[in-house]
Amino acid sequence: MKRALASAGALLILAAGLSGCSADGQNSGKGATPAGRPPVAVEATRAALADITAGIDVVGNLSSKYDASVKSEFGGTVADVYVTEWVRVQRGAPLARVDTREAEAVLKKAQASLEMARAALLEAEAARNRADREYERALHLKEAGLVTQQNLDDARTQQEAAAARVSASQAQIQVAEEDIRHAKTRISKAVIRAPFDGVVAERMVNVGEVVGEMQKVVFRVVDNRLLDLTVSVPSGEMGLLRVGQPLTFATDAFPGRTFTGTVKFINPAVNEADRSVKVVAEVENRPEALKGGLFVTGRIITGKRTGVLQAPRASLLSWDVGGRKASLFVVADNVARLRAVGTGAVSGDRVEIVSGLSQGELVVTRGGFSVRDGDRVNVTRVNGDA
Repeated sequence: MKRALASAGALLILAAGLSGCSADGQNSGKGATPAGRPPVAVEATRAALADITAGIDVVGNLSSKYDASVKSEFGGTVADVYVTEWVRVQRGAPLARVDTREAEAVLKKAQASLEMARAALLEAEAARNRADREYERALHLKEAGLVTQQNLDDARTQQEAAAARVSASQAQIQVAEEDIRHAKTRISKAVIRAPFDGVVAERMVNVGEVVGEMQKVVFRVVDNRLLDLTVSVPSGEMGLLRVGQPLTFATDAFPGRTFTGTVKFINPAVNEADRSVKVVAEVENRPEALKGGLFVTGRIITGKRTGVLQAPRASLLSWDVGGRKASLFVVADNVARLRAVGTGAVSGDRVEIVSGLSQGELVVTRGGFSVRDGDRVNVTRVNGDA
């Protein structure tokens, strides 16, 4: 009897243990994924329609639109230097002067030659007048039969020779006057002048130095009021380029500031090395805060569109920009599903979605790298919702 009671008690204890294990198993299964993982905490954003400013991201360098390396057109010893570096000058302002004593001697010689030519002209004109009178006298005497035809012909020859000497003297005067003008022009070039309004960026000459004609650069003058921004655009996007499009850019020299320019020139030839097109934008730079040589990053604005479906850039797990495709997680009923989407233009931190996503769908923007396709998720925050 005792043995039967002991067996019955053992069976009851075993049944109670099995029942407890079953209950624990059911409780532990609540809130877990099919694989036994807990829901992953993520943040999400709803895909929404918005206006988009399409553009092309570019990098480039600024340069002065007007930048001149000034040389001397007159060879000789530098007699005076009128400016130093970093001073503003007006167009035509004297920068330096080359010694002109030798050129002045040439000018005086040309002036003396002119006086000699004028005196020779007076003498030739007097000889011509005498020859004219002699011819007239011979003509009357011939009519009276007092001279021969030979005498008349000789008088006419003397008249023509005298007229030729007058023409030669007049030509000598013109040559002398041209020599004087040339000498004065040479002397005027001895003064090196600013080619345009600007700032003397460099001075590379001192008094006493010898400069050759159009050999050594003596000054560098720049005008930073108008700059050229040169950038390169991939050939695949050159169809979007138009002269007159705005370009916005920034530079590390002025953190937080944005500058603007206008596309003025599009190179008609593609660079064979990197298949890019050179684009030059003109930048108004008043009051000359920017300087030539600065590196900038910018964006050429190619157009604006309304009602474009966009998703945050942070939601894209993989993104083939050139292939215009990406992948992201879409949340539905607290389950994350990996989805391939087609991408388009980029506007700030948002990307146009051209296929694979609908307005209002939730996309994971934070925590997505811890999620696998089909995982249950706990959306802790929906960005942009009130």
